Amino acid sequence: MIAKLKRREFITLVGAAVAWPIAARAQQPREPMRRIGVLLTGAADDPESLARVGAFLQGLQELGWTDGRNVRLEYRWGSADAERIRKSAAELVARAPDVIVVSGNSGMVPLQRATRTLPIVFVNASDPVGGGFAASLARPGGNVTGFASIEYGMSGKWLELLKQISPSVTRAAVIRDPSIPSGSGQLGAIQAVGPFLGVEVTPIDAREGGEIERAVNDFARLPNGGLIVQASTSTIHHRKLIITLAGRHRLPAVYPYRLFVGDGGLLSYGADSVDSFRRAAGHVDRILKGEKPADLPVQAPTKYELVINLKTARALGLEIPPTLLARADEVIE
Repeated sequence: MIAKLKRREFITLVGAAVAWPIAARAQQPREPMRRIGVLLTGAADDPESLARVGAFLQGLQELGWTDGRNVRLEYRWGSADAERIRKSAAELVARAPDVIVVSGNSGMVPLQRATRTLPIVFVNASDPVGGGFAASLARPGGNVTGFASIEYGMSGKWLELLKQISPSVTRAAVIRDPSIPSGSGQLGAIQAVGPFLGVEVTPIDAREGGEIERAVNDFARLPNGGLIVQASTSTIHHRKLIITLAGRHRLPAVYPYRLFVGDGGLLSYGADSVDSFRRAAGHVDRILKGEKPADLPVQAPTKYELVINLKTARALGLEIPPTLLARADEVIE
């Protein structure tokens, strides 16, 4: 009888010992759920958009943030539509998340108009100082910081590369979104280089597919032409159309991001547009931990990638200079 009693007491004590940590854990306060708004100006089914989201989530996870566990992400997609982007920006601001991540200038402009208090981290924005998003790169001030994609001085490099891959080019059309203020600075840098290279530079102000097609068709009626494509929500959204038009009219073209070359474009020179989202997670982490955007320096690209598509070059009858091939970060066969 005594042995049975002791056995029961032992089981009771063991059960209590196991249950106590579980009960104690249950009584501990749960980790607070933070909220991040994400405004992407592209389409939700665009592979580039999905790659950017994946890189951002990876960056967050590396810093200890997991969607659904200690942070909740709320997405809005602009699909390259200015009115939809504006409404999406207003919706996210109304939700008052802890921080908002936004892609590009076309998303940043309406978002900045909607709030001057919620922390914002922009990614792949052209000339954030000239665009009025930051007071300076070192001390952005206000509620905004982020990651720049292109500097004005680099824009002239696109024309130099166009002339290198096709020395016969004497006319270059610059496809750009005129609604982006920084685009004028980029165009000015390209036009400044033009006389030294013997190239006349003409802007094509286009945001819709039909506008782009008509403008490129008109430009291609005269010989010795080439294209330079500026980074914008519109050009990324319509990249397959632009690449098709360049091939149809046998126009050598230089693009701002690798994704254009991956889709069949000739050559790109620019920052890694996907890795910038992974790096942006670092700024978001610091803001969630109490730092202010005004004190976080805007990050410039650490490296520019040169990517060449040899298959497209052969289709255009171009022979890429060996020196240029040797400098390329990636050559697509």
